[in-house]
Amino acid sequence: MSGHRAFRVRTTLLLTATLAASVLTAAGCAPGTGGAGGARGEEEPAQEPVGRSAPANGSPFWVDPDSAAARQVRAYTAQGRTAEAGLLRRISERPAALWPAWDDPAAGIRRAVGDAAAKKKTVVLVAYNIPHRDCGLYSAGGAASPEAYRQWIGSFAGAIGDTPAIVVLEPDAVPHVVDGCTPAQHHEERFQLLSEAVDRLKRQPRTKVYLDAGNPAWIKDPGQLVEPLKRAGVARADGFALNTSNFQTTPAVTAFGTELSALLGGARFVIDTSRNGAGPLPGTGEETWCNPPGRALGTPPTEGTGDERVDAYLWVKRPGESDGTCRGGPAAGTWWPEYALGLARRAKE
Repeated sequence: MSGHRAFRVRTTLLLTATLAASVLTAAGCAPGTGGAGGARGEEEPAQEPVGRSAPANGSPFWVDPDSAAARQVRAYTAQGRTAEAGLLRRISERPAALWPAWDDPAAGIRRAVGDAAAKKKTVVLVAYNIPHRDCGLYSAGGAASPEAYRQWIGSFAGAIGDTPAIVVLEPDAVPHVVDGCTPAQHHEERFQLLSEAVDRLKRQPRTKVYLDAGNPAWIKDPGQLVEPLKRAGVARADGFALNTSNFQTTPAVTAFGTELSALLGGARFVIDTSRNGAGPLPGTGEETWCNPPGRALGTPPTEGTGDERVDAYLWVKRPGESDGTCRGGPAAGTWWPEYALGLARRAKE
C-alpha cells in the first residue's frame, strides 16, 4: 500500500486506556517513548495558520468535556504537571469529531448531542463502518454485511435527532475504490451503501453530510474522484471532505478541493486541519502517514475559512490518538500522551 494513502482510525475513548496511559506517563514510561512524540522534528517550522478561529468558548462546534485529552489534562493537573496540562489544553479545549462505536453508535451519539443541544453547539461526527473497511490494514473490519451496515447507519442517524450535526461519511471508502485497494467485486455494493447512507443521514433535519474524498497526496488527479463521488451520492450530500487524518497543508488541500469542486459543479467541502500545522513528513517512504514525527496541530476548527467553497476547517482526526502500531505507537485509536504533547508543543496558536 502506498505511503501516500490516508489512514483512518476509530476513536477509542476507553477510560481504562486513558488512565493506564496517565499512570505510565507519571511513572516516566509513557507509551511510545522514543517515537513521534519525542524530540525529533522539534525544530521544523509549523505552517502558518490559514483562516481565523474563534476562541474555544466561541466556537460553533461541540467540545467533548470527557475526551481523552480532557481526562489527561485533569490527570496532569492532579499530578502537579501544570506545563503539560497547559499544552494539552490546546487540544482538550478545541472541538474534535466523535467517531462512534462500531457495534452500537447510538449511545455515544446521544451523549454528545444531548450536551451539544444544551450548549447550542454543532456536533461533528464520523461514520466509519463500511463493509471491507481499510483493505485489511490497521483499521480493518467494518459491518459484517450490507444489511448490518444499513442498520448501523440507521441507528447512527436516528441518534442525531434534530441537533445540528456535521457527518464526515466513511473515510477511505471512495478513494480505496479509486486506487484499487478495494476489490472490484465490492464496488457496486459500496456505492449503493454510501448513496443510501447519504439519504438516510439527510433525513435528519439539521445534519450536513460530506463524503470523504482522500487527500491530494493520495489521489493526485481529482478527476479520478468525480464519477465515484457522484455514484456515492455527493449531489445529494452537502459536499465532500478532504485530508481526513492526514497532514497535507491547508493551501495544498484547498487548491485540490477547488479543482475537484469545479469538476463537481461547485460542490463545497471541509478540510481536516487537526494535524497539518507542519505539513506532511518529507519524503515518500512507506507509512509516512502513520504517526509521523515532528508534526503540529493545525488551524483550530472554524467556519471562518475565508473561502466560499470551504465550509469549515475541522479536527476530524482527534489529535493525540495513534494511527497504529508504527514508530512506537500503541494500537490504532489509542490515546498517546507523548504524541499529543508534541503536536501541541509545535502548534502555532
